[in-house]
Amino acid sequence: MATPNIDLSQLALERPEVTPAAESAAAGKAIRRWLVRYGLPAAILLGFSTLFLAALGFQLTPITPVEVTPVVVKRNSAPAQGTPLFQAPGWIEPCPTAINVAALAPGVIEELLVVEGQAMTAGDPVARLIPIDSEIELEQAQVRLAIQKAELKRAEAARNAAQIRLAQPVHLQVQLADAQSMLAKTQTELAKLPFQIEAATADARFLKESLDGKNAARSAIAAIVVKDSEREYAAADAVLRELKQRGPNLQQEADALQAKVDALQTQADLLVEEHRQFEEAEANVSSQTALLKQAAVRLRLAELAVERNMIRAPISGRILRILAVPGTRVMGLDSIAGQSSSTVAEMYDPASLQVRVDVRLEEVPLVIEGQQVRIQTASYPSPLQGIVLQTTSSASIQKNTLEVKVKLLDPPRNVSPEMLVTATFLSAAISSEETQNSQEERLFVPSQLVKQAATGEEQGVWIVDADNRAQFVPLQLGQQGEDGLVEVQKGLSITDKIIASDQNRLHPGMRVHITAQDSQLGLR
Repeated sequence: MATPNIDLSQLALERPEVTPAAESAAAGKAIRRWLVRYGLPAAILLGFSTLFLAALGFQLTPITPVEVTPVVVKRNSAPAQGTPLFQAPGWIEPCPTAINVAALAPGVIEELLVVEGQAMTAGDPVARLIPIDSEIELEQAQVRLAIQKAELKRAEAARNAAQIRLAQPVHLQVQLADAQSMLAKTQTELAKLPFQIEAATADARFLKESLDGKNAARSAIAAIVVKDSEREYAAADAVLRELKQRGPNLQQEADALQAKVDALQTQADLLVEEHRQFEEAEANVSSQTALLKQAAVRLRLAELAVERNMIRAPISGRILRILAVPGTRVMGLDSIAGQSSSTVAEMYDPASLQVRVDVRLEEVPLVIEGQQVRIQTASYPSPLQGIVLQTTSSASIQKNTLEVKVKLLDPPRNVSPEMLVTATFLSAAISSEETQNSQEERLFVPSQLVKQAATGEEQGVWIVDADNRAQFVPLQLGQQGEDGLVEVQKGLSITDKIIASDQNRLHPGMRVHITAQDSQLGLR
């Protein structure tokens, strides 16, 4: 039997070429299949095991038995209006302060005119200073003022003269007229000079001819006649020569006079010097006027100093105390000196008094502005009425008190500062809203259960939380009462249970079991 021809190459499979990216994707699919098949069941099994072990450990943890006490709740009850709240000592003082009677001028006290407790009206004399120094200064100021008035009159007279010279410059007109007159005279002589030369020439010619004739007949006439003729001719010839030389000189003189006339005319037109003199006189008048005002001010200051030799009361009231004696030097309003160096006495207004009360710190919260206060003093049989003005910022470390100012209403005349009093603070009327607020709950805890935190910085109590575990809660505490309870301002709620036993063995998160609850702890 013939074997058929079989082509085995037809059974071969063609595989695509595998790239690195394809290999990475195939590996990722394999890992995810492994996690789904084995990792997820293992994680679920591990979680159930953990829960089982935790429950087993919770059951095996020891439980500490403790006793607890609830938070004590109290409600405020508002007292009726006018109910006495507390009493405190104090003393009376001026309201708002005593008034200083100060010397307004420096000097030495010569005499005191008041005594302590004396009633005064504003402006009444209190003391007198030695006046001699201020009186001399007053006389000097008066003399300076008189001198300055005279200086002002002198300046005004000079100003008025300068103004007249400026408005009517007669002095320049006189000089100009003199120069013009001399110029006219010179010009006249210059104009006459040709005629004078002509006349002198004729005289000289005549005398020359006469001399020549006499010389020709010298033998017939006397020699003295010839000499006289020669002399006359020489004189006439000299006059002629002088007249011929006078012309240039007269012309120069005329030119100089013309220049002088022109200068004087320009000066009369501009009046430069007259303007300067007038403005200078005006400035001098202004300066002297200012100096006069200054002298007047100094005189007023001197008069004021003399007036201030008498120290007067600044208000109507009473003298509280005398601070200076005769012979004491006071500094007045000198800014360098202190206030005490000018104070002679202190005054107060009897109708404006206040009480400074020492209130204990625990009673300060009961004090409110406008609160009524009943004040008792040995100097007046009936209680006095007052109202709280404000608390001060000065507390006493020694007395553990805070000062409160109480204004006296209508104080009687026999009540004065420095008297000791007893102040009774009364409850005020409150509104319905305040009444409701006054009934709010206040939380208290027994003081023996308040412990110091482990850090030593806070105080608190141990409580049982909702998971029956011990927790230390820091508290903000208020005042402690006489019943052994301390007020809790912040940190607790009404439903909290305070651990009252085995506190030294507790630590935060410890499991506890409540075995008993004592609701009377701290109230016995």
